[in-house]
Amino acid sequence: MSGNLYSLIASRFPADRTAACLETPAGEPFSWAELERRTAQAANLLVGRGLRPGDRVLAQVEKSPAALFLYLGALRAGLVFVPLNTAYREAETDYFLENAAPGAVVFLPERESWFTEAAKRHGGVAAWTLDGQGGGSFADKAAKQSSEFTDVPRANDDLACILYTSGTTGRSKGAMLSHGNLSSNAQTLHAWWDWLEDDVLLHALPIFHVHGLFVAVHGALLAGAKMIWMSKWDAPEAARQLRRCTVFMGVPTMYVRLLAEPSFGREACAGMRLFISGSAPLLVETFREFQARTGHTILERYGMSETVMITSNACRPADGPRVAGTVGAALPGVSIRVVGEENSPRTEGEVGDVQVRGPNVFSGYWRAPEKTAQDFTSDGWFKTGDVGRLGGPSADGTPAPANYLTIVGRSKDLIITGGYNVYPKEIEGFLDEMPGVAESAVFGVPDPDFGEAVCAAVVPRAGATLDGESLTAAMRARIAKFKAPKQVHVVAELPRNAMGKVQKNVLRQTYGG
Repeated sequence: MSGNLYSLIASRFPADRTAACLETPAGEPFSWAELERRTAQAANLLVGRGLRPGDRVLAQVEKSPAALFLYLGALRAGLVFVPLNTAYREAETDYFLENAAPGAVVFLPERESWFTEAAKRHGGVAAWTLDGQGGGSFADKAAKQSSEFTDVPRANDDLACILYTSGTTGRSKGAMLSHGNLSSNAQTLHAWWDWLEDDVLLHALPIFHVHGLFVAVHGALLAGAKMIWMSKWDAPEAARQLRRCTVFMGVPTMYVRLLAEPSFGREACAGMRLFISGSAPLLVETFREFQARTGHTILERYGMSETVMITSNACRPADGPRVAGTVGAALPGVSIRVVGEENSPRTEGEVGDVQVRGPNVFSGYWRAPEKTAQDFTSDGWFKTGDVGRLGGPSADGTPAPANYLTIVGRSKDLIITGGYNVYPKEIEGFLDEMPGVAESAVFGVPDPDFGEAVCAAVVPRAGATLDGESLTAAMRARIAKFKAPKQVHVVAELPRNAMGKVQKNVLRQTYGG
């Protein structure tokens, strides 16, 4: 069999191709046969415009069945799919176009002026629109293509996707994920989480990052299971849809919102088999409240753009407990280690840097060999940038299994808000460009809804007068809303240590109350 990820997925389609693969909350079904046809049409359109295996397809589109068909069609054609968060603004997307050098871009109709002009600047690449209802020039042209397509053979090491993840130096970097990376992880999770053909997944996540596009989509497709496809998160609607589902994946914010929904409880979860949480730390209080409210114990796992999934609490009781505050053991075939200085091993319960290796680990960053070299050890382990421990006390004080990982912090200056990664250096770059700003520091503070909230402290230039609310509004208009500071504090100076380094721990203590 070809190493093409789509070919693997297609080999697991159910025998009855007329059955629903995908269904909208309104009840509009899309069969497995239609998925096969629509992805072939997408592949034919892309290839017909001259794209060759390895060329990039950059997409900034709303979640819709048509967006899924675009992704799968790109895989079938041997192209490299590059999804972008829809919240990114013009200044951000221009960088991605320059760096990824795509052969085609597909974007929201309301951003046509951005992309058509940018596409001209970056070589006149093919440009199409696709809206949240599945309409637009891409859909119109794809509908005229042949519904037959022979999947392009791919080797395991051939690129399937590039996921841009912000860097601590302020510029986003593209994690290169191969067909082999994604296939191995999908098959491992298929077995570890006991996916079944009669499962029904409530898909409520966006599809521009690992959690929604790879973990959720690949899991359901590989099982031949149906997805209920929510285009936007809505807690009352999710509570209603869960009554006909068996699997749900969400970020902690979604679980907090479900618990705040009066219609959500044991009755809504009567047919549920598995609740999974990831992309950000789940508060122990949320874990326990959910358990008491529903009778279900949330399964926590750990992954990142560069590795897809790394660890998971056990799905079956025989394989181990689900422990609050931990992210479980390394998945089969994946290795993790916790180390100190010069990669010296930490003992059980000792905190250190988390490193990982396995078939799921990416090959490096797109067009950034120096950054790739920095993030891998000489013996081939990827430095996650997270700090954690194996074993030791769990959230309730009892010992966690010796092979269970607990994440206790991040060595990289990362904020995770509502499941999205925000790197302060990038935001500081935008703030420092604002009129009247001499310097800035961006940091995270605890937030009961989003896990962490982005905050900033700014120092005005001599003679300038700054207003925190005005700066907040200006940032929201300039960059993605989730990255824009929730609060901007105007200060006379930033706290620094003897070496002149900004003490963000002091800012967190000052403004995190």
